Amino acid sequence: MTGETIRIDKLLFFLRLAKSRSLAAGWADAGHIRANGHRVDRASWTVKVDDVITMPRGDEVLTFKLLVIPSRRGPSIEAQSCYETLS
Repeated sequence: MTGETIRIDKLLFFLRLAKSRSLAAGWADAGHIRANGHRVDRASWTVKVDDVITMPRGDEVLTFKLLVIPSRRGPSIEAQSCYETLS
């Protein structure tokens, strides 16, 4: 579907990159995430397919391209098929 978007906090939760949506919202509000090179400064920031997201993950930096917008927080295999790791 063209033009479909999702909030960054919901996306990170659905992709299993954050254990909770409130944790993802905190990362976004603190400015720890970038979307297409722009600093994300709020949890309601929307992203779409083909956006490149950069975020800290432990001691590393994770950069990934969103391939499909997930419709739910499914199993790990399903979540990993929604994005391509670039880093």
